[in-house]
Amino acid sequence: MESILSNTEVKMKKSVEALEREFSSLRTGRASAALFDKIKVEAYGQPTPLAQAATISVPEARLVVIQPWDKGLLNEIEKAIQKSELSVNPNNDGKVIRINIPPLTEERRKELVKVAKSSAEQNRVSIRNIRRDANDELKKLQKSGDIGEDDEKKATDKIQKLTDSFIKEIGLVLDAKENEIMEI
Repeated sequence: MESILSNTEVKMKKSVEALEREFSSLRTGRASAALFDKIKVEAYGQPTPLAQAATISVPEARLVVIQPWDKGLLNEIEKAIQKSELSVNPNNDGKVIRINIPPLTEERRKELVKVAKSSAEQNRVSIRNIRRDANDELKKLQKSGDIGEDDEKKATDKIQKLTDSFIKEIGLVLDAKENEIMEI
């Protein structure tokens, strides 16, 4: 029974961490190396994450500098960034790529907030599914006689408290991201 509770908590934590990772790649008005996490570059005949082909630095609040380890990849990196959904314009000077992050329009901010809310809701559903699976396991244990009815009820209550706390945490993560997006 304790293993069910600990497994449930671990799965719920991973769900929140996945949301935080997803939010880190959502563009706000600020420059961030995490914006480029999902970009793959055609390097040496295979798609390679940009972070494995170049150094990404943020020297200023609205500037990203990408310095490839192999200068031959400059054009491929530039193409990959242009094809991405980031809506940014890379400037290639032959050594590094500079990307100015323009401030977001009000309309774009609202779109990003909708995307963030949708992701948060998907994670809430995921947390509820984890709760349902744990409760099903507890019912099986109770039916097979491995645990009593009282133990099953206590464990179900603990799982509900875990669920409530992780859903609240998702709300806090969403609020923080929403504030960051709407910040001018």
